[in-house]
Amino acid sequence: MKRTIIAVLGAMLLVPAGAFAADSIREGYWEVTSQTEMPGMPMKIPASTIKHCYTKEDVKDQKKVIARDKNCTMTDYKVVSNKVTWAMKCTGQSAGTFNGETIFSSDAYSSTMKMKSQGQNMTVKVKGKRIGECPKK
Repeated sequence: MKRTIIAVLGAMLLVPAGAFAADSIREGYWEVTSQTEMPGMPMKIPASTIKHCYTKEDVKDQKKVIARDKNCTMTDYKVVSNKVTWAMKCTGQSAGTFNGETIFSSDAYSSTMKMKSQGQNMTVKVKGKRIGECPKK
């Protein structure tokens, strides 16, 4: 069960950044922190922070960035002002249903995603902020 949760979270951790890619996210180096809440867990799941470089190509198509996993299909997608709501269904290792809402600006965002996978309900809250240009390779 723990491995499945980690796999689902790993596949979905970068989702919110893509939720607003074409309209307003800027390419660059981003710090993304997520906090997962799961009813019935005996302990709180620690927050996770990653750093990710988004290129112009990454942020060009919102839907492709949201559904990064080839086993996921977007079932609903709406943009109103600076808020994006979406839903998708995934099969395979990350099987489940997902829906979320992201409120964004060009250099920061906050997102809440509800997930149902293998009979478990989870809520993931994500905050992202642009911290600069992508490191040179």
